[in-house]
Amino acid sequence: MAGKERKLSELAEMVGGEFNGKLDPLIHGVEDLERAGSGQLAFVADRKGGQRITASRAAAFIVPRDLPVGDQPVIRVDDPALAMARVQQYFAQEPFIAAGIHPTAVIGRECKIPAAVSIAAGVIVGERVVLGERVVLHAGVVVGDDTIIGDDTMLWANVTVYPKCRIGSRVIIHSGAVIGSDGFGYVYDRRAGRHVKRIHQGIVEIGDDVEIGANTCVDRGTFGATRIGKGTKIDNLVQVAHNDEIGENCLLIGQSGLAGSVTLGNGVVLAGQAAVKDHIRIGDGAMVAAKAGVIADVPPGGIVSGMPAISHKQWLKASIIFAELPGLVRELKQLAKRVDELENLEGHDDSGR
Repeated sequence: MAGKERKLSELAEMVGGEFNGKLDPLIHGVEDLERAGSGQLAFVADRKGGQRITASRAAAFIVPRDLPVGDQPVIRVDDPALAMARVQQYFAQEPFIAAGIHPTAVIGRECKIPAAVSIAAGVIVGERVVLGERVVLHAGVVVGDDTIIGDDTMLWANVTVYPKCRIGSRVIIHSGAVIGSDGFGYVYDRRAGRHVKRIHQGIVEIGDDVEIGANTCVDRGTFGATRIGKGTKIDNLVQVAHNDEIGENCLLIGQSGLAGSVTLGNGVVLAGQAAVKDHIRIGDGAMVAAKAGVIADVPPGGIVSGMPAISHKQWLKASIIFAELPGLVRELKQLAKRVDELENLEGHDDSGR
């Protein structure tokens, strides 16, 4: 970020916003409202946040179009968070510098590796691997035989890619992730009383602009491929099983998990710890709430919650009833006691006749 400076009006043009203010300060970085100082840009998401502008020492602000801020230098936009993300990317982006291949890296036979790469200490690259331009492999990365990795892709320390995987361009895979390990597939031999492993001879295909979080596992297909569509973002500690088909621009949040042969449409969101049964189909734009257990298909645009997952509206009604159950149980017990008392009274009346 050092050395980059832009006038606020230039940043406004960059994000399609409207520049306002008496001053047009030079901006060299971004920060949140509380920590921002001279030469830094902060953003305000809504009117409530606007109340905190006067206490901030930021040089300028990104704000909603309709937020009154007096003479403060601002960029007015429809979506302040999106504009801030774009500005932050601009300042964080650094030119690629090819460090070459570290002397301790091990490179297999018949690989195709351009000059513009950075391969760090302790990296192991198998045979017949193809790397695109400006690929970065951080320390301890292992890339299996016959793998193809596209341009501008970065694998952080200790990522493991099993043989024959296909990874697109501008992909980021964070430390400890495992791509292409065997799926969890076994057949029980009743006669022998043991589990027989199913060989997984498929691959993993990862589209362009995908990001995969730390310690996430993506299993290879039993046959064919496990696929992750372009633009999808996967959080830390996520399980993607064999032969899953994940669409474009999906979000899989931490500790969510897919069993085998699940199909997600485009723009699907799985919240934290959501789980999806094997062979389930979840339609475009659907959302699965945190800790939900999906055991049936979800239509496009559907929102489901609970275990087992049902329509979110139904779940909200059910959760209200669930919270009232202790009181309902008390009332039932009181009613049962009252019925017993009435029956006892009737019994005494009959015996006295």
